[in-house]
Amino acid sequence: MIIALDFSTLEEIKQCLAPLEGRIRYVKVGMELSYAEGPAIVHYLKERGLKVFLDLKVHDIPNTARGAMKSLARLGADMVNVHAAGGVAMMEAAREGLEQGTAAGTPRPILIGVTMLTSTSAQTMNEQLAIPGDVEDVVVHYAKMTKQAGLDGVVASPLEVPMIKKAAGESFLTVTPGIRPIGSDKGDQTRITTPEQAFRLGSDYLVIGRAITGAKDPAATWESIVAAVEADRRQ
Repeated sequence: MIIALDFSTLEEIKQCLAPLEGRIRYVKVGMELSYAEGPAIVHYLKERGLKVFLDLKVHDIPNTARGAMKSLARLGADMVNVHAAGGVAMMEAAREGLEQGTAAGTPRPILIGVTMLTSTSAQTMNEQLAIPGDVEDVVVHYAKMTKQAGLDGVVASPLEVPMIKKAAGESFLTVTPGIRPIGSDKGDQTRITTPEQAFRLGSDYLVIGRAITGAKDPAATWESIVAAVEADRRQ
């Protein structure tokens, strides 16, 4: 499980991490935090023994995507991403840049493609983005493109994971936001599941943010989620 650090200052990060120390192992740094604190935030988190998913969703012409990933590779993040909507050539260039920027003797970061944001409904996709059809069909199409480009996996809703695994193979990674424990506010997400359901559907990584970081007792919330997942697996 990856904890989304949806904050804008280092002080907020310190307050968030304090009660979760020794429990969590993987965190996500998005645009808000990255733009506010810069590359130093990745170094700060890595120094504390945490794995980092740098969620910047690169989406540009192939040459720019290549250069961006070459630069990001030097930060030491464990996972980075691009928008699959940028196309196969862009994703291939991004992978090449990531490989070029990774220091010799070290594994390159995991590279995944964002399919359709979990806040995007079928109506939004059809009417505003002018993409016809069902969200699930578009997500699977993007997943196939992402695999063709040589990436490691995709970001998608847990609800789409079985279809993605069927189309791209069981080893193709799925990173799934839109996770909401029972009783929590779904916020601006539309295609959501509980943590137990997400793992049952085959998700490899779960991204959980406000449900834990915004809780009155983040540690207790984390422990209750872990307990629920473990109980579900024993059934």
